[in-house]
Amino acid sequence: MNDLLAEQPWIVSMMLALVGGALVYGWLQTGKKPAAVMGGIAFALIPVAFMVASNWETDREQIEALIYETADAVERNDFERAYQIIGDEKAEAMARQELPQFEFTMAKVNKLRSIVMIEGASPKEADADLSVKVDVSTKRGGVKNIRVVRALQLRFRKEGDRWRVVEYRHSPIAGGPDQFSTP
Repeated sequence: MNDLLAEQPWIVSMMLALVGGALVYGWLQTGKKPAAVMGGIAFALIPVAFMVASNWETDREQIEALIYETADAVERNDFERAYQIIGDEKAEAMARQELPQFEFTMAKVNKLRSIVMIEGASPKEADADLSVKVDVSTKRGGVKNIRVVRALQLRFRKEGDRWRVVEYRHSPIAGGPDQFSTP
């Protein structure tokens, strides 16, 4: 219910409008003032639903913002900032081995397919599935500024009030793993 209110204010507003309309219709048919008052309250709650949605940041919204901030850090080749969101030693070691080999001129989230909260996980966990595109060159020479599109799967865990990546995998968008895919 919290996610519905915070992430879907249009749905909540339509429900409030239906309830308000039904109550006003009931008042017009019966003449009972309490129905009119309750209908007016339902209509008055519509802007409140939008105010709540704009001020309430859900876990999904926090994760989405973190994904875009990390893409910005990679695009700027600020790998230390990118490492800060990793909360697992193995995943951080893998990132520290992979990222410095490349120089990025662009790193964008191409499509954020899903952010799924894992029910019953303690602490809270979520899986994100997205595709990214990067313009990249190798620092050892050879490959110069090529555009690469990759599928990226991230596992997040909430540590205190911060979401951190505890596992990640990347692979080609189509087909099986390639020489750059994570095992």
